[in-house]
Amino acid sequence: MASSKKIFKKILVWRYKNISERQFVYVLSILVGFLAGFGTVILKNLTHYIQLLLSIDFVKKYQNSMYFVFPIIGLIVVAIIKKKWLKKHIGHGISSTLYAISKRKGIIPRYNMYASLITAPLTVGFGGSVGLQGPAVSAGTALASYTSKLFHMNTKTRMLLIGCATAGAMSSMFKAPIAGIVFALEVFSLDIAFVSLIPLLLASVAAIVTSYLFLGSDVLLGFELNDKFQISEIGFYAIFGVVTGITSVYFSVVYFAIRKFFHLFEKRFTRLILGSLVIGFILYLMPSLYGEGYGLINNLLKGNHIAAIGNTPFSFNHDNIWLVIFFLLLITIFKAIAMSTTFAAGGVGGIFIPTLVMGSALGNAFAKIINNIGLGFQVSEANFTLIGMTGLMAGVLHAPLTAIFLIAEITGGYDLFVPLMLVAAISFSITKYFISNSIYTYKLAQRGELITHDKDKNVMMMLQIDKLIETNFKPVHPEMLLGDMLKKAVATSVRNIFPVINKQKQFLGIVLLDDIRPVMFDTEMYNSIKVEAIMKAAPEIIKETDPVEKVMQKFKTSGAWNLPVVKDGKYIGFISKSKLLTAYRNKLVEVTA
Repeated sequence: MASSKKIFKKILVWRYKNISERQFVYVLSILVGFLAGFGTVILKNLTHYIQLLLSIDFVKKYQNSMYFVFPIIGLIVVAIIKKKWLKKHIGHGISSTLYAISKRKGIIPRYNMYASLITAPLTVGFGGSVGLQGPAVSAGTALASYTSKLFHMNTKTRMLLIGCATAGAMSSMFKAPIAGIVFALEVFSLDIAFVSLIPLLLASVAAIVTSYLFLGSDVLLGFELNDKFQISEIGFYAIFGVVTGITSVYFSVVYFAIRKFFHLFEKRFTRLILGSLVIGFILYLMPSLYGEGYGLINNLLKGNHIAAIGNTPFSFNHDNIWLVIFFLLLITIFKAIAMSTTFAAGGVGGIFIPTLVMGSALGNAFAKIINNIGLGFQVSEANFTLIGMTGLMAGVLHAPLTAIFLIAEITGGYDLFVPLMLVAAISFSITKYFISNSIYTYKLAQRGELITHDKDKNVMMMLQIDKLIETNFKPVHPEMLLGDMLKKAVATSVRNIFPVINKQKQFLGIVLLDDIRPVMFDTEMYNSIKVEAIMKAAPEIIKETDPVEKVMQKFKTSGAWNLPVVKDGKYIGFISKSKLLTAYRNKLVEVTA
């Protein structure tokens, strides 16, 4: 152990002497891209092997019944691993990374490097109706954070490497390098200069090369565009943009409602059993919702809607196109329910792929309605299947640019760029109007911890209140006499403010040195005036949980230079305006240097 540390130290010394900072960042971006790509390969392979193991002949004989049983087994195994081995909470990969960027200087716990790699394949492989993109990002960004720490990189470089890992995970998953870079910039709102695009490009290329090395040329979503965009269809695409926007709102509302409902049950075991039963029942009725759902998307793109719907327990005439449309709409509706329930029951996964599944089913159903409504119209079902994915991604994830470039790269061309942009813009606008933040960012925005493209806000968000609190103020009690206050507090203090607290340390008010100056030399008043007679309310009170932006506003409205900080009503110290502004300037330099 000691020898390995010495060797690593020699490597660091050699690096400082021979490689410039920029060149070393390029090297690290390639390394991070490789690690993110390799992590994605592990996720995909583990999930594939679990699904392969569960597809033996005995299982096929009782397939629909097994669809009910497998999710229960998978979620129970995941719960055991989290409780007995990891003993950690595994949050959504992208939300957790956003929190780490805004509040932890990009430092992500080390267990995230492997936690998702173990629990996500079990969740998805056993039928949990979630995706692998979020876990891939979680593992990749944790590796990037650890790498930056290992090589003593600053905060700005750490943020850049996290962006590289995100781009790498996306590129490796879909073999779509441009979409990967756009996703990293759009979702994480990284303040990246033009020169910093080179590390993102290198990471994206490294990840996609890693994917080719281990998986060959196989792609999860591969489709060659055959039907070109017709300008006569523009009206249908505009209407479809509205439909995808409304569906995106439905997706978000269902997600939050189900999570809220399951939190009514305090015991995790109760949530696990209830969620497992609900998921099992849904999969029994609609087997196409089992796992991620790439098979459903690919079958719809090939025009095989019978295979996409799967072997349901219902017997119906597959030649009846309206029944097919009905089942595709049911898939759209219940995919959001199945995904949300999987999360609520304790499963680990992402929401990226479920949005693609919903969008593909909705787009295919919409095209079939147009083609069979009897008005003589004929549109491309494959094109609407693709653009449905764009509409749901743009709305649910609040990532319209990622949605456009991902589908453009999947199809190998840009012939659909006009409808892609139109549907993405309409869907995003409608969803943004009703749901101000995406599922990734909703909770963070509520707590004031969301990174945006507003640099000032981001810098304030990264500051930590507890690091700014000063405790060298002498507290006094309301029943204390003036003479005692002068002797025990004023004479020994270097500050001109004295917090007034009771025996329970609850904050009651303040005494300023200016308030007692007229009487502080009148000894006759020492035993006749108590602190409660001269104390006054603080102009503003800062709560320990207040975001820094709110603290700044309190200083602005009060005009004070020092404000008290309380936690659960109890006094813990003061924050000075000068210290806050100094910390802000230092953080701004650190982030933008």
